[in-house]
Amino acid sequence: MSTLLSRLVLSSLVCLSLSLASPAARAFGAGGPPVDLLLVLAVDASGSIDQDEFDLQKDGIADALADQKVLDAIRSGPLQRIAVAYVEWGGPGTATTVVGWQAIENLGDAQRFGTTLRAAPRSSQSFNAIGDALMHSMDEIKAAPFEGMRAVIDLSGDNGDSRSATPAPRARDIVTGEGIVINALAILDGRGPWLEETYRRSVIGGGGSFVKTAKDRADFARALLEKLVLEIAEAP
Repeated sequence: MSTLLSRLVLSSLVCLSLSLASPAARAFGAGGPPVDLLLVLAVDASGSIDQDEFDLQKDGIADALADQKVLDAIRSGPLQRIAVAYVEWGGPGTATTVVGWQAIENLGDAQRFGTTLRAAPRSSQSFNAIGDALMHSMDEIKAAPFEGMRAVIDLSGDNGDSRSATPAPRARDIVTGEGIVINALAILDGRGPWLEETYRRSVIGGGGSFVKTAKDRADFARALLEKLVLEIAEAP
């Protein structure tokens, strides 16, 4: 049986299993091609981050998605395909989807996402409205033009929640109530352990959720790569 035919048969079987599953097993997205995971990368674009540091973050994301470890994690899923969207957040109610949903199943897909990401202009953000970022990311997942077996919001930031219209703990409860998992990457930058504990207590949620830490912006790429492998392979 050809690889393409095998993939089509497997996709059909996954869709059938989702439709026959118990109410606790749900599909995510608005419908479309099936994927193993819908992943929102929600990145802090607030004023505390200068342009060089921000570019370092974007480069870290682009490089991580094209890393062989991430590609191997994608291939470990039953469909061997995920979909990714990139969101920038900061001000109350101003979270913005900068790169819309794209399917990634091979190096070429990952490189195309990275090229689009690097070329995208930075959105205008301020403050640290984490709760509103979570709500926006949830809406993105619900509207995704795919059918995902799982859904994860991967939020990174360097401070706690402030000025959210929906405070982070309340947003977390709403999002996880939809079956979406929230993980976090805390960029410590000399802030000490309180930020990791804040994210653990007020931001993350859902089965297997976790917090990773980066010592500073330069350490972001390493921490993100580790985090993506865990999220995609579902093995935190």
